[in-house]
Amino acid sequence: MVKFADDTYLIIPASNHRSCAEEINHVGDWASSNHLRLNHVKSMEIVFVSPRSRRAVDIPSPAVPTIPRVEEIKALGVTISRKFSVAQHVNNVLVSSAQSLFALRTLRHHGLPTDAQQTVFQATIVAKLSYASPAWWGLTSAADRDRLEAFLRRSTSLGFRPTTAPTLGTICSDADDKLFAEITSNSSHLLHPLLPPRRDVHYSLRPRAHDYTLSVRTSSLSDNNYINRMLYKNIGCL
Repeated sequence: MVKFADDTYLIIPASNHRSCAEEINHVGDWASSNHLRLNHVKSMEIVFVSPRSRRAVDIPSPAVPTIPRVEEIKALGVTISRKFSVAQHVNNVLVSSAQSLFALRTLRHHGLPTDAQQTVFQATIVAKLSYASPAWWGLTSAADRDRLEAFLRRSTSLGFRPTTAPTLGTICSDADDKLFAEITSNSSHLLHPLLPPRRDVHYSLRPRAHDYTLSVRTSSLSDNNYINRMLYKNIGCL
């Protein structure tokens, strides 16, 4: 179970799917004992499957009939589909960013200076496009990334961004590196337990990006996982 503010996510592996109803009942009982109520109307169920699975997947019936099963879910502002696609998330942020761009054009029409326009663009639209990027950037397709970069190029041509501004790919890569540095340097970080054990090396080798044991690469989906992506990123240098 993962909780954040008033959002609760109950994650059950496929091997334990028969316990889903029981687990939900436990959550409901806990809510009742704390003078709360589990609202089934605002709850939803999603079954994740491998995006490249070549065999038929036996998906069980919904565990609780009153909780609807959906094809995609928004978790802390990031929309992800049952096949681990973030195409809808990209659509959402592009639509929202286009609306913000229209508002910025209105400010320009009312005399907002160019440097102020670029500051507002960076603080609102770029922040919106790159929000929580370590969680979803690895799941983007080439088409998703092209659409995002095209929006920024168009915004640059309109004068809302400096021509020397970094690409979204660079922004997201820097965000990945910053988060990974925080995880590896702080043993109390929430994600630190997800790191593999450190290697015990007795030889004087060239400096590496990290000294963690590399996990086995089993599928493209595991490669897109944030921790795995960072373990294999720039492995040859600091």
